[in-house]
Amino acid sequence: MKTFWQKLPKPFFVLAPMANVTDHVFRGLFAKYGKPDVTWTEFVSADGLISPGAARLLVDLKYSRRERPIVAQLFTGHPEAMRQAAALVRKLKFDGLDINTGCPDRAVERQGGGSALIKDPAAALAVLAAAREGFGGPVSVKTRLGYNKVDWTWLRTLLEARPPALTIHLRTRKEMSEVPAHWELMPEIVRLRDEVQAAVPRSERTLIIGNGDVMSLKEARQKVRATGCDGIMIGRGIFGQPWFFEPRSRERQPAERLKIMVEHAKLFEKAFGGKKHLKSFAIMRKHFKAYVSGWDGAKELRAALMETENAREVAAIVRTYLKSAK
Repeated sequence: MKTFWQKLPKPFFVLAPMANVTDHVFRGLFAKYGKPDVTWTEFVSADGLISPGAARLLVDLKYSRRERPIVAQLFTGHPEAMRQAAALVRKLKFDGLDINTGCPDRAVERQGGGSALIKDPAAALAVLAAAREGFGGPVSVKTRLGYNKVDWTWLRTLLEARPPALTIHLRTRKEMSEVPAHWELMPEIVRLRDEVQAAVPRSERTLIIGNGDVMSLKEARQKVRATGCDGIMIGRGIFGQPWFFEPRSRERQPAERLKIMVEHAKLFEKAFGGKKHLKSFAIMRKHFKAYVSGWDGAKELRAALMETENAREVAAIVRTYLKSAK
């Protein structure tokens, strides 16, 4: 039976999973202003989801129908934890499940998850099998080129497992994000997919999604044409641009950018503030840096916004700024 992966347009463009960035509030703004072809949640600990503290993590799996198709991304090095967490993802009616085998965070690696799985392909395959058993739907994988160096055996192992989609951050774990993404390797990765899956009908082969250093939809389209991959995942390029995936992109003037930023701040505070205080308002500062950039006076406005502690203060500062700018 076909899943949403086989029904996507070609090429397709998707939103990267980023902790404390792509929460359901931010994703909701994308659904409103420029919807991606597929949406990912923040990455979530499978071990945490089956622990006594699971309730606090469930907010990271909150989503709206507007975001579909939506994929829940989990990480763990423990198959049984993945099996149980995947069953929860199924109950929450996600369209897909994705396994993170690329996160370089030391805390994640110490749990056997993220990039640690690159060094233990057998464990990675066991986690993948458990995810498939628990979820019962399409289970994709996100990874890197390798751990200390480009590891073609690792990529072949994943392709032999035939996930519906494989996202490759085109750097090694060792490189982190400190060097340009190796887009020159993507054509070879596509060829490897076609070699490994030669007996599989083309329409059923693993979709290859490239990730790294793409800062505009125009650039994403160029990468697809130049490399032959099926889709592009955008991470850092989406900061401050909930309209990023709008087909006919246009330059947003400062007043419009600031209006959306205030909307973002208010929605964030409503969702995560209050008595439960699920996420600190300080998280919004990374968004302020991105929204407020590229025009005269932006530096001073940004400095003032970095001192705010709630959405009311943000709105007041923006109101004053816009009056003085007239």
